[in-house]
Amino acid sequence: METAKKFLQFLLETIVDNPKAIVINTKNDEMGILFSIHVAPEDMGRIIGKQGRTASAIRELLNVMGYKARAHLAFKLEEPEGSQYRIQL
Repeated sequence: METAKKFLQFLLETIVDNPKAIVINTKNDEMGILFSIHVAPEDMGRIIGKQGRTASAIRELLNVMGYKARAHLAFKLEEPEGSQYRIQL
């Protein structure tokens, strides 16, 4: 699912202010593919969005890609060191 990872990388780079800080780790299991995303602390709010709308939109795009590839794709936003946000997605 390298295509999904490249798409997610491109999508995140267009959203954040510091695209060099983006790190995406993948984990394959029986449930599907989980993308763990690490971004700069100041970009957390941009990824989450107002009331989690941006994160929900990213999840929806991954669902569409997963449906086409017949795989379950999900992402988890890892809280960076020094972050002021409490993730409740």
